[in-house]
Amino acid sequence: MDKKLVIPGEFLSENPDLADEGTYVEDGKVFSSVMGVASMKNRIRVVPLSGKYVPKPGDLVIGIVKEVAFSNWIVDIRSPYEGLLHISEYPRRIESEEMSRYLNVGDSIMTLIKDVDANMKIELTLNDQRLRPIREGRVVEVTPSKVPRLIGRGGSMIAMLKNETNCHIFVGQNGRIWVAGKDKGMDLAVRAILKIERETHISGLTERITRFLKEEKGEKIIEREPVEQETEKMETQEEKEPSEKETMEEKEGGILDELLGNDK
Repeated sequence: MDKKLVIPGEFLSENPDLADEGTYVEDGKVFSSVMGVASMKNRIRVVPLSGKYVPKPGDLVIGIVKEVAFSNWIVDIRSPYEGLLHISEYPRRIESEEMSRYLNVGDSIMTLIKDVDANMKIELTLNDQRLRPIREGRVVEVTPSKVPRLIGRGGSMIAMLKNETNCHIFVGQNGRIWVAGKDKGMDLAVRAILKIERETHISGLTERITRFLKEEKGEKIIEREPVEQETEKMETQEEKEPSEKETMEEKEGGILDELLGNDK
């Protein structure tokens, strides 16, 4: 089994070379350092079921303006540490006295962690085509550690969500997700996102979410028998229905037995 639920201190492996995030090595053995879902494929990594977001340079996040200070917006990035968006990092030139006109307390922004220093001073920027203030849609929050599962391998899960709901979706590494589209599509997307958060530790998640979305939209789900069952069916049918050659051989054998008097 590639994944399993583990608790802090649970033994995971005797190969310390496989230890990755969420683990520690003691006496040459690997143990879980957090409660979460352990991935045992290739390397051993434990994704915590809960925990605060720790910002890293290059992270895309959704922040909420908490305060407008001189030359800086102070931004809640759902972390123990606040982010600072300097006036020079706004995508157009503005004066200090105009700051509240462009971003005020309570406004949400798609932003990027530009830098994090040793004292956890976090600098943000909006100078990127992907980034901007949020003026429409909805923002939903999930546990930050669940973000990788929400995105999926190679972006597969989030791409499927966008396609099935016809919504624009921006996933922040801090667990805030922006959804924009028609009301019905947004409702469905938000419910699917929260379902993913609740069920990340259960196998077959992508299949369940796909089924959930199609059922909610009233689309017919085509059930397919597993290949193994189809193969077994064909083999059983072949056993029950003898071939034309076998039938002819049986008939010929029966006539010869009667002529030669070979009673069975």
